[in-house]
Amino acid sequence: MDATTRQQLLAHLTALLEEGHAHVTFEAATADVPAALLNRTVPELPYSLWQLAEHVRIAQHDILAFSEGTDYQELQWPADYWPADEGDAARWQATLTQVQQDRRRFLAYLQDPAHDLLAPLPHGSGQTLLREALLIADHNAYHTGQIILLRRLLGNWE
Repeated sequence: MDATTRQQLLAHLTALLEEGHAHVTFEAATADVPAALLNRTVPELPYSLWQLAEHVRIAQHDILAFSEGTDYQELQWPADYWPADEGDAARWQATLTQVQQDRRRFLAYLQDPAHDLLAPLPHGSGQTLLREALLIADHNAYHTGQIILLRRLLGNWE
């Protein structure tokens, strides 16, 4: 891929991961959530707002660590990907901060010209950095939608 095409692709990936395009961003979906709602659930939905946001953090961090490949430790599905405990306002803020920090770190890793976006990762089974970027975008958009739905059902979204 030539340098111009790479830069165009990186610009699109960055916008997809940061801006959401057709979706509400994770930051907008998690803004101004009252602490009293963090651990509430509704019938037929198994997760709280805290659990959904923490799951996004865990999964995104796992994809980042896998992409970087240094001392990667595979997580066990589903136990390691979903928090079993409850959150509080401090943990909520720490989770939201970590999601942003890991996204910036992933984007910096993507933008390093030493990393080929289309080459299979040497420690994977055919995955590429492009695939991992799209996986983060897709996974985060899916669970961001769940966060908005849960907030609506809890009467906390317009």
